[in-house]
Amino acid sequence: MKKYKYYLKDLDCANCAAKIQDAVAKQQGFEKVNVNFAACKLSLETENTNPQKVVKEIVAKVEPEVTVQKWEETEVEEEEKGIVFPILRLVFGILFGILAMWLPVHERIQNVVWILGYSILLYRTAITAAKKLFRAKQIDESLLITISCIGAFCVGERLEGLMVIFLYEIGEMLEDRAVDRSRKSIQKLMDIKPEYANRKTAEGFEKVSPEEIKVGDTILVKQGEKIPLDGVISLGNSQLDTSALTGESKLREVKEQDEVLSGSINLGAVVEMQVTKEYQNSTVYKILELVENATDKKAKTETFVSKAAKIYTPIVILLAVIVAVCLPMIAKDVTYSQSIYRALAFLVISCPCAIAISVPLGYFSGIGRASKSGILVKGSQYLDNLNHIREIVLDKTGTITTGEFHVAEIKSLSPAYTNEQILAYMAKGESFSNHPIALSILKEVNHEIDTSDVENYHEIAGKGMEYEIQGTKVKIGNASLVGATETEELTGTSIYLKIGEEVVGRVLLKDTIKKEAKQTMNDLHKMGVTTHMFTGDKKEVAQAVAKEIGIQEVKYEMLPQDKYAVLEEHLAKHKDETGMVAFVGDGINDSPVLARADIGISMGGVGSQSAIEASDVVIMTDDLAKIPEAIHISHRTIHIIRQNLIFAIATKIVVLVLSALGMAQMWHAVFADVGVTLLTILNTLRILKTK
Repeated sequence: MKKYKYYLKDLDCANCAAKIQDAVAKQQGFEKVNVNFAACKLSLETENTNPQKVVKEIVAKVEPEVTVQKWEETEVEEEEKGIVFPILRLVFGILFGILAMWLPVHERIQNVVWILGYSILLYRTAITAAKKLFRAKQIDESLLITISCIGAFCVGERLEGLMVIFLYEIGEMLEDRAVDRSRKSIQKLMDIKPEYANRKTAEGFEKVSPEEIKVGDTILVKQGEKIPLDGVISLGNSQLDTSALTGESKLREVKEQDEVLSGSINLGAVVEMQVTKEYQNSTVYKILELVENATDKKAKTETFVSKAAKIYTPIVILLAVIVAVCLPMIAKDVTYSQSIYRALAFLVISCPCAIAISVPLGYFSGIGRASKSGILVKGSQYLDNLNHIREIVLDKTGTITTGEFHVAEIKSLSPAYTNEQILAYMAKGESFSNHPIALSILKEVNHEIDTSDVENYHEIAGKGMEYEIQGTKVKIGNASLVGATETEELTGTSIYLKIGEEVVGRVLLKDTIKKEAKQTMNDLHKMGVTTHMFTGDKKEVAQAVAKEIGIQEVKYEMLPQDKYAVLEEHLAKHKDETGMVAFVGDGINDSPVLARADIGISMGGVGSQSAIEASDVVIMTDDLAKIPEAIHISHRTIHIIRQNLIFAIATKIVVLVLSALGMAQMWHAVFADVGVTLLTILNTLRILKTK
């Protein structure tokens, strides 16, 4: 099956998005249908060769005002909708209402003026209501508002009915603009898509789409331009702004032969680079795809609200009918005209837009805010899970430590050899290897290494290497390879040198602890999160690292299957609780535990495809401090979403009760609908400013 994506232009209602999703999902042959309201995106999988035609027909029935476009043909930002005509319509509509009230003319003429005012303000909503009712057999807020206004006119509350549609139209206009602007604010956080690439040809350079560039092509990147594809600098030196990828403001210095990633901005001199990945495999494409698809995976709160919205309106309609019919029977001083008026207010209040919009928009804002800081969250459900972390398990090498060894000590074990000679012998052998340990030893040598006398070199997997110099056998490796006896308890990795039959020297290597590790553990503990460290390293090294940064529990000398088994025990402890267990690893060798944890957090680094695939959250900078920041963003997002839900539901309940008691007018009902929606959207935008 092939995956298709479409842009739903003018999709302004979250409840409408849910209706479109349900209608398209019912189409035979369409699978994995999802409508992302925050991104106005419809995605599906099908074997149908022309699904757009079918989707257009379905959407035209369900939401006539929404148009379907191919996703790739849609600009990220649309032009803002014209506002002059809607304002003029509002002005003329209310003007006719004022004339009808104050003109000293016959009642029939007054009625005509009233009807003109109603028609100007109500026609758009009434047409939409009619289309949805007769085409899609749906009752939504447009029909409820239409019935309420006509009903108010019929029971003699003409000014009240006119004010309802006037306030409703103002609210809709402000709501549309607020939703559009919030979407654009979120989109700007990840505005890293390159628009073009300057490809080198025999005649010079030509501006083409990044999709047209092939591996091996040479492209030119000018000052201020985005790097369109991943590659290697072939000519020139420059400075890159990688903040859109990593969230870090510090510029990165690059020179010839350095790897550079798409999405970075060239702030220095003009450079030429050779492309190493096609656009579909580039870093910027993977990140955009990840963020774009993030809210397709809905959190429990979002799913619950979507389901509740479907039964909420029918229930209120039933209550409105009961109020209209039964209230005069219960309260003798209430007339049918008054009970109908109160029932009409019920109808206005019944739209669940404030609830349905604020939740998905809240999660989308939280994901966008995290992306700005170099934290990629794969879905709203994972953002929700971050809020419930109670235990966090961290791998050591490459997560708590940098994974880069440095020489902490060189020690001669034979009076016949100096420390300098020990290092020289080791360097000769290590120069043939690309192992991280070999590279760290070679860093200590500040001169050219002569390997002309090295013979019969070969590596011994998992232990070290051996070679010959002038017929003498040399071994470099761990204690078991050279037959050394470790009498000291050393916090590090010991590499021994054996020449002939004698162990003559030792180099002690230590992995560097990340500078932010200790503060990160303190921050996690303040949040009430218990910290654990799982490592395959030996006891002394593991305990020394744990003690230095303040890890609460450490397990050492573990194989990958050991990590998995112990993690299962931690997960079992929280099986019947809301608390969750997170695992933080490097995204490659820890993939089984990353996948098994309630939430897998990958310290994969920019451009690490395996990290993006293995985990639920990717820390783009390998910065441990991003973990408590991600949890804080989650806390903030959930807190604001709950604020919106409580405010919206409480306001509606209060106005519903007041309306039933005859203590609320219809403009209160309008506020409980569009006013509350607008306020929840504005409150949601605070997530984007989370520190």
